Amino acid sequence: MELTVIGQTAGEAGASGCSSSGCGGSSDQLSHLPEHIRAKVHNHPCYSEEAHHHYARMHVAVAPACNIQCHYCNRKYDCANESRPGVVSELLTPDQAVKKVMAVAANIPQMTVLGIAGPGDPLANPERTFETFRQLTEKAPDIKLCVSTNGLSLPEQVEELCKHNIDHVTITINCVDPDVGAKIYPWIFWNNRRVKGRKAAEILIKQQQKGLKMLTERGILVKVNSVMIPGVNDAHLEEVSKVVKANGAFLHNVMPLIAEAEHGTFFGVMGQRGPTHTELQALQDKCAGDMNMMRHCRQCRADAVGMLGEDRGDEFTMDKVETMEIDYAAAMQRRAEYHATIEANREAQKSQSGQSFVSLASIKVNRKETRPVLMAVATSGGGVINQHFGHAKEFLVYEASMTDVRFIGHRKVDLYCSGGDSCGDAETTLQKIIRALEGCEAVLCSKIGYEPWEQLESAGIQPNGEHALEPIEEAVAAVYAEMVENGLADKTETPAQLQAGA
Repeated sequence: MELTVIGQTAGEAGASGCSSSGCGGSSDQLSHLPEHIRAKVHNHPCYSEEAHHHYARMHVAVAPACNIQCHYCNRKYDCANESRPGVVSELLTPDQAVKKVMAVAANIPQMTVLGIAGPGDPLANPERTFETFRQLTEKAPDIKLCVSTNGLSLPEQVEELCKHNIDHVTITINCVDPDVGAKIYPWIFWNNRRVKGRKAAEILIKQQQKGLKMLTERGILVKVNSVMIPGVNDAHLEEVSKVVKANGAFLHNVMPLIAEAEHGTFFGVMGQRGPTHTELQALQDKCAGDMNMMRHCRQCRADAVGMLGEDRGDEFTMDKVETMEIDYAAAMQRRAEYHATIEANREAQKSQSGQSFVSLASIKVNRKETRPVLMAVATSGGGVINQHFGHAKEFLVYEASMTDVRFIGHRKVDLYCSGGDSCGDAETTLQKIIRALEGCEAVLCSKIGYEPWEQLESAGIQPNGEHALEPIEEAVAAVYAEMVENGLADKTETPAQLQAGA
């Protein structure tokens, strides 16, 4: 049997996020699309997986009010500690938001996208939202404009969205069945009154699907976000994926429920659990048969700044922005030059890798069948293995098989060792990391200490520091090839069985 693993070369050094194959909107998945569509997502980090290692985004919090209540949502307007949608450190006026966008765009040349995503619903705050867009269209014409919405007010706002040259809209659609929706949405505010229960969900679903069709008819790309809530809508989201695809959605992002009691949400207080990593991956894979899937989402705050997977919001608080003097015309020129360099690098990488696909390993084995293997990767960006195990705040998870290496998702963890007094709790933190890496059979990093190495091995996770600074997919494929040769990826033998046999 011949093992050929397909992968993609590393992204530009210094970029953040996972490597450049397999996350949602990869270049291979987009190749069937018309050129004008691919041009729209080429440098959009949320709509194109490949772009998200090179380009940054930011959100501005100008929309405090919301017209629906979700059982998983609790908006916070002055919180710097939580990392989830609906949370912001400071609420901005449109004028402040524009000033902040121009400051960020002048200082983070990778930035290409400005989104309004809350902390409430942007279309429930139309004056504040559209005034922000109006000013940015004039003052920062090189920035893409995006909006995220629950969809209740969307049909009435589609024409206004089109006036501002908005090419990307995200709609959160958690159900297409009102009986399911009644378990998620206690009420909506509709025609100046509060509507509850199944009727509320029925109105919301109708508006969402109507708005989705109106947007796609006008050539606007729509990403659908769905929150996976075990026991509530998890068995229903495959149907959601089919319906939104039929109505023209471009990308589907199935996200895990965030429901901790300390967040103050109804689901959190009532003990509703979120999905396990295995459950989320299984559902994403089922939905992937009907839609392009986004797997690189970080469920950003409503005031997030920077590359996906990082937040530089503390550098751009309004008190700091007010002291900055911005020559945006000069900054825009520098940004154009920077983006040209990025694109030249991307083209060079594609050329070197044979249009982004290379044979990473080819070996002969005398085994009947092999199974896919999950591996965790520590990286600080650039699509290469360049991070010490103890410095990782998240691990990227890849699945290697006989046919390809694909990105599965990310798993956030606490730092194993950040230096100083905090290392006293390293043992407890390490156990949390091992639990977070459940299902992974190897962890690839640039360096790793003896103690975590020993505990990872005991937990059935093989540490590997032999591929530092190598492209992620090539390294994962090489490790998988070794596992196949050594019989560690045989379909008939699980890691637990092998360990017992030893």
